[in-house]
Amino acid sequence: MTSHSTTSHAAWVHTPERSNRLMLRVMTWISLRLGRRAARGVLHLIAAYFLLFAPASRLASRNYLQRALGRPVLWRDLYQHFFTFAATIHDRVYLLNRRFDLFDFEVHGEDTLRRLLADGNGLFLMGAHLGSFEVIRALARKDKDLCVAMVMHEDNAQKINAMLAAINPQAVQDIIGLGHIDSMLKVRERLDEGCAVGMLADRTPGNDTLYPVQILGAEVHLPSGPFRMAALLRRPVLFMTGLYLGGNRYAIHFDTLADFSAITRDQRDAALQAAITRYAALLDQYCRQAPYNWFNFFDFWQAAPTTIPPKT
Repeated sequence: MTSHSTTSHAAWVHTPERSNRLMLRVMTWISLRLGRRAARGVLHLIAAYFLLFAPASRLASRNYLQRALGRPVLWRDLYQHFFTFAATIHDRVYLLNRRFDLFDFEVHGEDTLRRLLADGNGLFLMGAHLGSFEVIRALARKDKDLCVAMVMHEDNAQKINAMLAAINPQAVQDIIGLGHIDSMLKVRERLDEGCAVGMLADRTPGNDTLYPVQILGAEVHLPSGPFRMAALLRRPVLFMTGLYLGGNRYAIHFDTLADFSAITRDQRDAALQAAITRYAALLDQYCRQAPYNWFNFFDFWQAAPTTIPPKT
């Protein structure tokens, strides 16, 4: 595998998550005033709105679903994709307010998670914009022995924190913003406390080294930054996803991804490549298993810019 750095990012890097933020604001207002049962009826209207009046997102959904479903995409497929997105955003409101009694969670790989956390050194959880990360954090809120912190870039952290604080001020306590001089120290502190530190590793808003991988039969370029952080801090890494199954049901998966705890410096690059390749394979697996849970509503498969890697 080869890698390249970029000083001008692919267009998808700059795509703001306006739809996500708009959806959360709308669903928070509806949910807190109408209740979950009544509010879920509104989801159909919201899904229809995005289907009809968000042409760029609709095109991205169609392009993705053609790969994931392996057949011609119907309008009902597009609708189901937007509805699934709306449902997970809606449920986030209740999860943040600790209404776990409303949901049915099935957890796969929890024994692996707890075994790796048992030594007290913490670990990284690498996810993607696939399913709901909030159901992962819900596990930690239900179990006082389990600590999950979320790392995100500062611009996103500020926007998400403002929204979460409006729903439940306690929800922002375990979010670490990158971009500060002490960001890495805060991450290390949480790891040393025995926490699982979660990151979404399928996008980057800044300069990063991108690795070409295969997902759904096509080449994409994934950032190495999240995995490089795990390698520098010498921690094991699990893949995580919380897939929406319909109704009030979610399937949470933890899969072994990499273990950087014993990697030497000269082994690091090969270990990074192996980890990113494994991450891509798991994304491929779960996109095929639960295709409507993919929430990158832009052209994820467009080519990355071709530049010459800097000399080191």
